[in-house]
Amino acid sequence: MKVNLVQYSVRPDYVEQNKLNIEAVMRELRSIGHDGVEYAVYLRPDGRTFMHFVRQSTVEAEHYPTSLESFRVFQAQLRPNLKAAPTVEALTLVDLFAPGAERDAQARTP
Repeated sequence: MKVNLVQYSVRPDYVEQNKLNIEAVMRELRSIGHDGVEYAVYLRPDGRTFMHFVRQSTVEAEHYPTSLESFRVFQAQLRPNLKAAPTVEALTLVDLFAPGAERDAQARTP
């Protein structure tokens, strides 16, 4: 399982377009319905720093969302509008409470 946090800041005039592009990625992910991917995006209190959390529980899931056409558009439009370059951190899941968490805990048990 892979869990990553990606954080970046955009120009103030690009915030709304970035939100629309994120919504397009989410729509495409939902249409695929791959249950091995969890993807959440948060906006920090400064109103222009985005935090993307992606959890991919299978090798196949690791292709999402980056293989999606909507994600390629998102990235292409994001690049010229960045105020702070993206940082990527690989995270290690310690524990999780969420629907399906029992399944996740069993998958981590050796």
